[in-house]
Amino acid sequence: MPFILTLATNFIKQAISISMSKMEGFNLLIIYSFLFYIISAARTLDTISLGQSIKDGETLVSAKESFELGFFSPGNSKSRYLGIWYKKIAEGTVTWVANRDAPLSDRSGVLRINGERNGILVLLNSTNDTVWSSNSSISAQKPVAALMESGNLVVKDGKDNNPDNILWQSFDYPCDTLLPGMKLGINLGTGLNRFLSSWKSTDDPARGDFTYGLDPRGIPQLVLRKNSIITFRAGSWNGLHWTGVPQLQLNPVYTFEYVSNEKEAFYTYNLSNSSVPSRMVINPAGTVQRYTWMERTKTWTLFSRFSGVTLDQCDSYALCGAYASCNINSNSPECECLQGFVPNSQREWDMQYKSGGCVRRTPLDCKHGDGFLEHKAVKLPDTRFSWVDKNITLWECKELCSKNCSCTAYANADVRGRGSGCLLWFHDLIDIKELPESGQDLFIRMAASELDNVERRRQSKNKKQVMIIITSISLATAVIFIGGLMYRRKKHSNQGNEKEEMELPIFDLKIIANATDNFSEKNKLGEGGFGPVYKVTLYYVISLYHFHVKRSSLL
Repeated sequence: MPFILTLATNFIKQAISISMSKMEGFNLLIIYSFLFYIISAARTLDTISLGQSIKDGETLVSAKESFELGFFSPGNSKSRYLGIWYKKIAEGTVTWVANRDAPLSDRSGVLRINGERNGILVLLNSTNDTVWSSNSSISAQKPVAALMESGNLVVKDGKDNNPDNILWQSFDYPCDTLLPGMKLGINLGTGLNRFLSSWKSTDDPARGDFTYGLDPRGIPQLVLRKNSIITFRAGSWNGLHWTGVPQLQLNPVYTFEYVSNEKEAFYTYNLSNSSVPSRMVINPAGTVQRYTWMERTKTWTLFSRFSGVTLDQCDSYALCGAYASCNINSNSPECECLQGFVPNSQREWDMQYKSGGCVRRTPLDCKHGDGFLEHKAVKLPDTRFSWVDKNITLWECKELCSKNCSCTAYANADVRGRGSGCLLWFHDLIDIKELPESGQDLFIRMAASELDNVERRRQSKNKKQVMIIITSISLATAVIFIGGLMYRRKKHSNQGNEKEEMELPIFDLKIIANATDNFSEKNKLGEGGFGPVYKVTLYYVISLYHFHVKRSSLL
């Protein structure tokens, strides 16, 4: 920008000199118009340096015009805010707000770099008071603020050519939007926690009720909070996805990764195709949504969403309490005590108040030996009181848990391949959900006597299931057999009837008269449409019939 301004200034001097001696008024007007264009272009560059400023009505634009920084009023609000928004697409979609909790009441706002305070950015109002400022513990000889193509506003030393040496960046202080390349997580060295926070409303970008980010206690896990209360727990990372969000899968829109080491723990994503923008947003109602830009319709399309209530009710945090699992049956959640546990309050449990959870049927006896009961395909419990070792096997994990009487459960930390690493719990097991298709195996510490009882119940249940299967197979076989017999009998019967109809002998009048005792009234059964009907003597008719058949076979 300084270079262009210098160029413009020199051009003005030369133009005035020429216009005074040679040019007409019309040519002078052309020169001034050109100068105005140059100055305007200079004001839409992507950086400002010491001594320069951005006033309300002026903007910074990233190099390829993907993002723009300036002053705006959201929705129906008349207050003014300094923010960043998409420029080339979805113009007006705000991604970051500097003074979200300190709005300006008029258009007097000015953004500039303060050279006296380590080159930090300051936002001033009409009385020259600081409304908002960045912070940096490192001073710069030549501070420069730049709006990057990623949508990140950075402050760096203009004399430092290392792009990683950043004094301050807006990506470290997200609002309600997670852009590609941003980190959702914690710097364990500095304590910087990057999380999303909702707007109060569509007209007010001030921090709302909901936050979404990593909880660093124990094993970091992704949680949604309403104020300070956890409403949804996505869980810890299992190598593929959050344990409670199996919907997070490889897709053609973006790639994602989770990084956890001694310095930091964070989730991030990047676009698979830069021409298909995508962003993650937490709205004022606390729903986390991912949108993808559809160029054909010029709109943001909902790609996925989840929160404490948008997947299913079992995702409400700790719905069933401790040592219980939640299973969605149809549309209503069903809480069940884990094997070896009973309701903490049977009365409340019967009344469907199940948040009190369950307790052990048999107390642990660590000195005389406990064991572990496997629970398959579940969302792993809350890891705020957990510990991890990424370098040992599941068998070593079991041994480690066995030797520590405070250890309540263990599982693989990473499910990729055959599984690896060790995750240990040292507290009540809370917020477990049945995930038949994508859950993990959890091994819960149990008293040895309870394991024997569980095994006996399991064997009894298996026997019942075997008997049910055998009975079902037997009944099915009997039905098929009887059905076959009935079919064959009916088939033979139909064939016999057809044969009888074809081979029925014709008796002459004398034979019939003898059979009916000369058409006696005592043998008359009744009278139908074809005339009187007489009882025939059964033995006599059968004998005549057999005689007729025998005679026919001899002919």
